[in-house]
Amino acid sequence: MRIKFYKFQATGNDFIMFNGFGEGVNLTLEQIRFLCDRHFGVGSDGLIILRPHQDSDFFMEFYNPDGSIASFCGNGSRCAVLFAYYQGLIQNKTKFAALDGLHSGEILGENLVKVKMIDTPMPERFEFGLYLNTGTHHIVSFVDDVESLDIVQAARPIRYAAEFEPEGTNVNFVQVLAKSKIKVRTYEKGVEDETLSCGTGTVASALAAAYEYGLKSPIEVETRGGKLEVSFEQEDGKFKNIYLKGPVKMVFTGEINLK
Repeated sequence: MRIKFYKFQATGNDFIMFNGFGEGVNLTLEQIRFLCDRHFGVGSDGLIILRPHQDSDFFMEFYNPDGSIASFCGNGSRCAVLFAYYQGLIQNKTKFAALDGLHSGEILGENLVKVKMIDTPMPERFEFGLYLNTGTHHIVSFVDDVESLDIVQAARPIRYAAEFEPEGTNVNFVQVLAKSKIKVRTYEKGVEDETLSCGTGTVASALAAAYEYGLKSPIEVETRGGKLEVSFEQEDGKFKNIYLKGPVKMVFTGEINLK
């Protein structure tokens, strides 16, 4: 089977995209793993299929490189919005669905996209750090020098900690740089390694910094793949009107044979 794909990246967080409208795109677990493999396939931090949805413009179906399904992906959703625009499925504004609920998205300019995240309760404190669900689960741990960390060694005991079984958790290490600026490095479950950027992790880190250190919205977030912005409001014991904004780019398109 020969299938067309699109490759997008958002601050270095890269995704394989498929248009599931029209002809069906039905991939096996093995095919997803093959496509995401950086040595034998296309290579990516995740795979996204856009599907028709009754109550919105599209449904974003997201897979981790190990083939597991994730409830949401912040950077992936920003790529999905631009991809949907390129495919003629939306105009510059959209409402779309994912497993964690309904979202909105907007293309603000050339390759600049923002998405609205789900409302997020105030963080829960664990011995490892602050625990939040920004569409998927994250631990945020504050450090003095994030660049000096061996992030894989530091993150894996937390990612697999008994407290977070069976799903596990993503792990973010955060350094506060200024009153409204932080630097973040993220270890992502499903990828099982550090990624250059993580959208839900960026949001979790910004909200945790607001909660712990009083940082004000909007917060500039520096990741290894580039800069993002998180804006939000605090009301009734939770964070609301949360937006993730940053650059998105289509890298290339191609066709690949799948067994």
